[in-house]
Amino acid sequence: MKKFSLLFFILMSITTFQAQTEVGDATLPNTVEFNGENLTINGAGIREKYFFDIYAGGLYLKEKSSNASAIAKADKTMAIKLHILSGMMSRSKMATALRDGFKKSTNGNLKPYQERIDKFIGFIKEEIEVDQIYDIVYEKGKGSVIYKDGKERGFVEGLDFKEALFNIWLGNKPADKGLKKAMLGSF
Repeated sequence: MKKFSLLFFILMSITTFQAQTEVGDATLPNTVEFNGENLTINGAGIREKYFFDIYAGGLYLKEKSSNASAIAKADKTMAIKLHILSGMMSRSKMATALRDGFKKSTNGNLKPYQERIDKFIGFIKEEIEVDQIYDIVYEKGKGSVIYKDGKERGFVEGLDFKEALFNIWLGNKPADKGLKKAMLGSF
């Protein structure tokens, strides 16, 4: 019986360990559930700025893919998880980064998105702190939803908005080229 208990404990420990991905100082789950759909980590990496780790980011999809354009355009539930690693990330810096990201992802054509960009950024109301987790989720049939530490903060409708949002990380001018590559599963 002792051998069985020890074997069970070892197997559970291995299973638990394998159910997570270490990314810098963050631990991201290998699977998440949003909109009643199970998503699997496609890839994960670190957003760096001036040699500082700002956040760990993971891309979650129903099926693995390395095609950034197809992912951004897909009308499927998917998520980007951001685990904040640095006190350098503040609410205002996140807002600025999102605005810059939208400008790049839309090639400067912000007019069709501006009202929804303002609404989306407005969901980030409290100051950002180390170890907080933001989930940016496209829920098919609902829109682009932002969660902070597992609690929904709000959502914006439109597949076109989702494409612009996900292209902040996956587009031709991503926030961080290394993070894009890692999210697409290219290590």
